[in-house]
Amino acid sequence: MKKSLIQLLAAGVIYCIFSIYLYQPYFYRFSTSEYLPVMNCVLGAMGCFILSRRWTTSFWGAFFSGALYGFGPFMLSLGIWHGMAGLLAAAVPWLFLPAAYGPTEKLHWTRIPLSVLPFLAIILFFQAGANSGFYPVATQAKLRTADLASVIVPLVSAKRQLNLVGFYHVPLAVMVMGFAMLIKARRKAVMAVLVAGVILPFCNSFLEVSPIMWWSIAAVCCSIIAGAGLQGILCAGFADRKWILASAILSMSLTIISLLLATKYFDFFFSAADGYAKLMVQSGKMYLLGGLAAGIIFFLTKTGSRMHWVRIVILCSALAVDIFLSAGIIIDQIFKL
Repeated sequence: MKKSLIQLLAAGVIYCIFSIYLYQPYFYRFSTSEYLPVMNCVLGAMGCFILSRRWTTSFWGAFFSGALYGFGPFMLSLGIWHGMAGLLAAAVPWLFLPAAYGPTEKLHWTRIPLSVLPFLAIILFFQAGANSGFYPVATQAKLRTADLASVIVPLVSAKRQLNLVGFYHVPLAVMVMGFAMLIKARRKAVMAVLVAGVILPFCNSFLEVSPIMWWSIAAVCCSIIAGAGLQGILCAGFADRKWILASAILSMSLTIISLLLATKYFDFFFSAADGYAKLMVQSGKMYLLGGLAAGIIFFLTKTGSRMHWVRIVILCSALAVDIFLSAGIIIDQIFKL
């Protein structure tokens, strides 16, 4: 219990410091209400950290689950809207806690209605806002096919002012393992919530809800899946090597794609496209970093070597560098709008 509390406090302190670091260069232009995104990132990260501990025993898995949600492209992109939109998104992982921790084994069936709480909260939030003429996010804001590019190239998508639904670069590698674990464990309830969170943002607005806000549910699920995948890679044995290899191949493939796209943009040197090319190169570097990390761990696994702390240092460092640099770039793009 004491160890868990220390880990919780440590995560909270790191999240607070990082949030202040990201927004501090723009504090001079903030009004009182515009400080909300700083708090929203921390609240969202802490909520996802606590929620993920239901499925991940690893501190690092839970920590990066929280970081991916609280400081992920989606949460940061909500900064273009009213701060209350980000606060609603930050509340989503907290609203899943009753379903995750509340029911006992005898009352496990109650997890189904409790899982609906975040959906109801989003509807009630927008209903209350509509009754008072308050719309924190435009009801026309929904996902389109073009927005899916942010899954692969979040930095370029931020510059193009698209809706951001990605999870940076290195996390995509650990998600391969996470989704493999999810499918193998047959967690149908989690899958159902995830599917709903993915489909609803593409639908038209109903009950005054801005469709884009439904993505917060999918983002929570994917962040936890990434954390579980991280734990899986850190603990992977010889039998799991194929999934680690798949992670490495995915990252290396995306490295090549990013650099090829960068070359295309560089053909327009000294034009506006030059900025996109540099962001593509940055994405390529991050994918390369993830691919190298996964590749090293693959060879460790293939040789039967655990070397748990070496894995932690390699993979967590890659994740931290990616989130640190990419989040800063996205914040800069948002405040340049």
